[in-house]
Amino acid sequence: MICLLVATIMFAACGTAYADGSGDPTAVKSEDGKYLDKEGNPTYKVGADGTVDWYTYSGFRRYHSDCHVCHGPDGEGSSYAPALSKSLQTMNYGDFLGLAASGRKNVNTAQENVMPAFGDNRNVMCYIDDMYVYLRARANGAVPRGRPAKHENKSPAAEKAESSCMGS
Repeated sequence: MICLLVATIMFAACGTAYADGSGDPTAVKSEDGKYLDKEGNPTYKVGADGTVDWYTYSGFRRYHSDCHVCHGPDGEGSSYAPALSKSLQTMNYGDFLGLAASGRKNVNTAQENVMPAFGDNRNVMCYIDDMYVYLRARANGAVPRGRPAKHENKSPAAEKAESSCMGS
């Protein structure tokens, strides 16, 4: 968990990359099946046949287990919370990590929106990069709504990271 906190702080302090036209989500590097953009931020890779990388697929699964209740299926939003598929068109990676870890309160006379902090929730924070990658792909129209039909296999590095983070 300490490594995750340090990584969150480091990414929040580093340069920004955006999921829309102000930042290029193209994968330029792969580390054990995890794709990175030119800024070193996690990104997606979708093959010509629609096959997504493991982390995009995992992000779909994790998003729908923890986030869709408020943010709607496929990041499309709801009456409770904004569409993350739209938010990630302008939100950088560091801000996404900080918001997920710390939460947010928007309270005024017209509305009260509260996102809880998930910084201590392993079911979210162990997969936060996966969820970011999935939502980034949705924000850029790289993956359609619904469960990706085809995905790469889970790498041994992903298996090891998951076991380490989840404490198993």
